Amino acid sequence: MFDRDSLGSWLQGPKLEEGTYAGQRLGLPETGPGSTASLIRRVGSLFIDWALCALIARWLAPDFMFAPHLIFVIESLLLQSLLGYTIGQRICGVRIINRHGRRPNPLRLLVRIALQLLIIPGLLYNPDNRGLHDLAADTAVVRI
Repeated sequence: MFDRDSLGSWLQGPKLEEGTYAGQRLGLPETGPGSTASLIRRVGSLFIDWALCALIARWLAPDFMFAPHLIFVIESLLLQSLLGYTIGQRICGVRIINRHGRRPNPLRLLVRIALQLLIIPGLLYNPDNRGLHDLAADTAVVRI
């Protein structure tokens, strides 16, 4: 049987050690610009990007089933490589960085995006708010 405590802990994600915060192991600040992005910001930015890609796909290629996926890959790879964020990420105030605090290279972004399309890697994340796709690409999503 589930109780409120176990359900609440599941919804809040992995527990941090006492006196630590998400992103501390990465050398990121606890709050403000450069701190790890919250789940709300991450999901919100992904929703915006998917909605934009679906609208563009409906307009450009309404009969091609994988058009939204292809447009998502192109949008994410191009904008994250050049700017460090997609349209949805910019609206939600987040960006992608590598372990050195810079924009990741396109190959790492391609790995991240491919895993993002599988959905499951994005649902599993560690105490630093990094999903499996972030861990595989050695990236982090931080606040702008």
